[in-house]
Amino acid sequence: MSSRAYPDRPLLAASAAVFRDGRVLLAARGRDPGRGVFTLPGGLVEPGETLAQAAQREVLEETGLSVEIVGFAGHREVIERDADGRVARHFVVCAFAARWQEGEPVPSEEAPAFRWADPATLDHLPVTEGLQPIIAEARALIGQAETA
Repeated sequence: MSSRAYPDRPLLAASAAVFRDGRVLLAARGRDPGRGVFTLPGGLVEPGETLAQAAQREVLEETGLSVEIVGFAGHREVIERDADGRVARHFVVCAFAARWQEGEPVPSEEAPAFRWADPATLDHLPVTEGLQPIIAEARALIGQAETA
């Protein structure tokens, strides 16, 4: 069993809604659960990292992009139970708004495809549950940062 399956406690993760030219970067999941579903790049927080540092590092590792973290856009709790009602997965994902600085997304086993999507429609892609409100909040933060 993976250390992420049937955890003893919730796992803390960080992600980022990266904006470039008014569009948001979505990454296709390369592994189950959710293989082929689009979401924000991100991953687990490492000891000693702030949430924002983890989001920035995960974006770089997963996509090859350098980004500037603008602000906190919200969180999601992912709790999956098995047929017996036991907690099979439990993640708390803290999402940030980020501005693209440099680089182009590089596909990998973890994220085999990327799309710079319209933040209002997400290009009608299959996306993870609860993604739209996070992106809407991130988009508002990016807009506030640009007018400040």
